[in-house]
Amino acid sequence: MKLKIITVTLVILSISSVAVAQDFEYSEIFPLPETGFIEQVLNGLDVLEELSFQPLYGKTIVVLTNHTSVSRKGVHLLDLLTQYQDSISLKIVYTPEHGLFSPSDDMVSLPSEGKDPRFNAQIKYLWERRFRPDILDLYGVDLILIDIQDPGLRYFSYITTVTKMMEAGAIAEVPVMVLDRPNPFGGIKIEGPMVRPKHQSFVGYHLVPIRHALTVGEYALMINETGWARQSERVRLTVVPMIGWERETTFSETELPWIPPAPGIPDWETLRVYEGMALFNGTNISVGIGTDQPYFLVGAPWILGSTVLGLLEKSRLPGVQFETGKFTPDSLNAYLPSPIYRSEECDGIRMIVTDWNTFDPLRTAATILSIVSGNYPSQFQWTGSFYVDKLYGHDYLRIFLAQRRDTAKLPATWTHDVIRFSQFREKFLLY
Repeated sequence: MKLKIITVTLVILSISSVAVAQDFEYSEIFPLPETGFIEQVLNGLDVLEELSFQPLYGKTIVVLTNHTSVSRKGVHLLDLLTQYQDSISLKIVYTPEHGLFSPSDDMVSLPSEGKDPRFNAQIKYLWERRFRPDILDLYGVDLILIDIQDPGLRYFSYITTVTKMMEAGAIAEVPVMVLDRPNPFGGIKIEGPMVRPKHQSFVGYHLVPIRHALTVGEYALMINETGWARQSERVRLTVVPMIGWERETTFSETELPWIPPAPGIPDWETLRVYEGMALFNGTNISVGIGTDQPYFLVGAPWILGSTVLGLLEKSRLPGVQFETGKFTPDSLNAYLPSPIYRSEECDGIRMIVTDWNTFDPLRTAATILSIVSGNYPSQFQWTGSFYVDKLYGHDYLRIFLAQRRDTAKLPATWTHDVIRFSQFREKFLLY
């Protein structure tokens, strides 16, 4: 029988806190009582809410947040803070790439620049024109509060923006508090190559594999303790940990509300295939962006779907089947205004995952790329000055496919990276 949250509240407020075992040089873990009896997963925001946000009382704060910052009950951080305006002053709301987009009518929807009417706080977009807060913005600020759901894949820029916030806090000597959230993929399996320094970018800012198996709090600890911020800046970092989350727990098992991490990633299944299919964003192939099945479709006006299907069936990829399909990308919303081949009919294939336990998203994507690039050499292109190298982490994928090597052997090329990173990250694990 699960305990009700009201019971959790009384326990947390009545038991003296105990220290977390980890000892860090520049960072600390917000102390919590023994909570092994709690059967629910509570994210860092839930923990702060159970404490009635008391650690923020009397402080002027800025927050880095987006649409994913919701409690277990589905209430957004900014809505929760409105109850404490007499005790907490909110100066600025910073948002990362995509801003505070609204995936449903129930979610908060704010402009990327302007004012939040609830707090009269400025809204500043840390993308395009600026990537880090102006240090003058932090004058008179007591705390930077960060609450954002990292999707668990290196491709997303959210951790890069978290790093920039930490850099600004270090320079302005303003402490940072990160509210921890689960890694949607769980915290065990690591996949993909680590970024090589030559190919670092905002979609590969740190030297980690594609699937890193860290929570946002653990990642922030690693950045701060290792000196991975620009010029090795360190900040006074506090991580508010989760309660009830274990490393083998996937997001669907947490019973926390699913909030799409970005436009074009509507559900958990799409995020899982995105691990591999995001590599197509460095090509002139459509993966169904601008349709109701993004990343499950692969095609182009110059592709013959039946040809690709026949070759894919011979590859015997585990956990997935394919069928031919035609589709026409369109602009479904303001966040995806110009998908590749907009209003053009594309021929290609549709992917159907039959077994998520054996499905290998990176191998599957590499196999499709190998088939299309090998059979349509005059039409296929790597785009954006080899943007795929930034996504993959180095140029080996392009070389591997150009040599027409067996994609089943591709995972062996990053085995050493996975082992090294698994050992390196061990000292930053909180769960």
